[in-house]
Amino acid sequence: MAAAEPLVKENSPIALPGLARALISAGKLASKTAEEIYQKSQSSRSSFIAELTGTGAVSAADLAHTLSSAFGAPLLDLDAIDPQRLPKDLLDAKLCQAYRIVVLSKRSNRLIVATADPSDQQAAEKIKFASQMGVDWVIAEYDKLSRMVEAAAVSAAETIDNIVGAEFEFDDAVDSSSDANEQAVAEVEDAPVVRFLHKMLLDAFSMRASDIHFEPYEHQYRVRFRVDGELREIASPPVVIKDKLASRIKVISRLDISEKRIPQDGRMKLKIGADRVIDFRVSTLPTLFGEKIVIRILDPSSARLGIDALGYDADEKERLLNAIGRPYGMVLVTGPTGSGKTVSLYTCLNLLNKPGVNIATAEDPSEINLPGVNQVNVNEKAGLTFATALRAFLRQDPDIIMVGEIRDLETADISIKAAQTGHLVLSTLHTNDAPTTLTRMRNMGIAPFNIASSVILITAQRLARRLCTVCREPHEVPREALLDAGFRENQLDGSWKPYRAVGCSACNGGYKGRVGIYQVMPITEEIQQIILRDGSALDIARQSEAEGVRSLRQSGLKKVMQGLTSLEEVVACTNE
Repeated sequence: MAAAEPLVKENSPIALPGLARALISAGKLASKTAEEIYQKSQSSRSSFIAELTGTGAVSAADLAHTLSSAFGAPLLDLDAIDPQRLPKDLLDAKLCQAYRIVVLSKRSNRLIVATADPSDQQAAEKIKFASQMGVDWVIAEYDKLSRMVEAAAVSAAETIDNIVGAEFEFDDAVDSSSDANEQAVAEVEDAPVVRFLHKMLLDAFSMRASDIHFEPYEHQYRVRFRVDGELREIASPPVVIKDKLASRIKVISRLDISEKRIPQDGRMKLKIGADRVIDFRVSTLPTLFGEKIVIRILDPSSARLGIDALGYDADEKERLLNAIGRPYGMVLVTGPTGSGKTVSLYTCLNLLNKPGVNIATAEDPSEINLPGVNQVNVNEKAGLTFATALRAFLRQDPDIIMVGEIRDLETADISIKAAQTGHLVLSTLHTNDAPTTLTRMRNMGIAPFNIASSVILITAQRLARRLCTVCREPHEVPREALLDAGFRENQLDGSWKPYRAVGCSACNGGYKGRVGIYQVMPITEEIQQIILRDGSALDIARQSEAEGVRSLRQSGLKKVMQGLTSLEEVVACTNE
């Protein structure tokens, strides 16, 4: 008797979703790439479109334009829509979250719905069943659509009272053996304090803030959010709330609530919706009138935006991708605190994160959780330093190593040795620009030969506020002022005009979001020669400029020419 045929034949074609087939037909995606992304989405239990835009295979804007042409559906920029004016209660909020859709309006017995994937028949059927109305699709960019859906879920679908307590993931956070702790635990259960804290966290997330500052003073207590790089005062609660609020934050962050004399660091999580968890990094600092607490909002999805979303120009992107594609060497990302270094590093790691690659990171602390990457939190009190972690990594057969920050000679020495012995090493330094990074390493005590033979690329970066596309307007700037700012004569040919911030209901004082400004400097043979003869940062800067590397100011001025930011913003965040 013949053997039964297997139910699944080997090398059987993968049943790709309609979105993938549409992109392949339009020539925007190779079949093999589509299959890899689809398999990855299945293994990670995420949607194909989230994985597609997250890997950067197709940008959200390009995807929207392609699908608009392919399906004959109108294209809409959601930045021009006021979320407060959208119709409410036409569709269940959970359904909108699950399928990443936004109801724009109702016309007769049909709903006008914004989507990033018009091929999703299941979503269309669910909407028809839930609303008993037909569906007309409007195409929107996936990243903008996701932000609007999440903001709506926070502000409307789920009230603060529904999220209190159970949505925070923490357990056995407090040792209640002492009387002091028992009293503190009782205090932090104060309902108004709980509601106020949760409201601040949710408001910060919906406003896309990066940090929350709780600041006690003698006769005042204020809460400030850092939005698009600028601090703004949000609330001024009564001073008497400061101790209870600090204790509540400590309980959730698993900190010692009885210790108020020394700084402490912790973390907490807030679940928003069915599949969205936001991490918060907490830092406490004893001041004259109580503990100042700063909470950094760590959105894991920021690392999945793709390299195109970071704002690299085409030549800068090519240099960076070439560097991280090499089998060994050191890539350094530099800039001040809050300049987006971590997001840049994790974007690179996300591109490199494949089943056949062993990646290990040492951070203080780990800010973004990336599945498939072995992440280690440095704990100096326990003896786990960057140098200790690096030594352990080298015994773990790594391909790629990421060091959160090179702070001392020992860490730098081990990192360089790893880069010289067949490993790709990514790390950060706090320097003003790319050329000064090399002299900073020299001042740390690293030999010129080791620097020249290990470092392959340095990226310096800043974050500038992005002009609101709804209200920005052209602005006449005197020619002399443009030349003083750093523009060259050949750039002032009249083919472009600078824009200025105006301000409208859709933005924050004329700005919405931020855009990266980069100086991407490969270490060429000529620069290696300058390093070996112990040349200065000025010598390196002149050589890199001759090789076509733009300074941070020049890179920022290019963003002005593209209408992405204002001249004032570039001058404020770069030096020349």
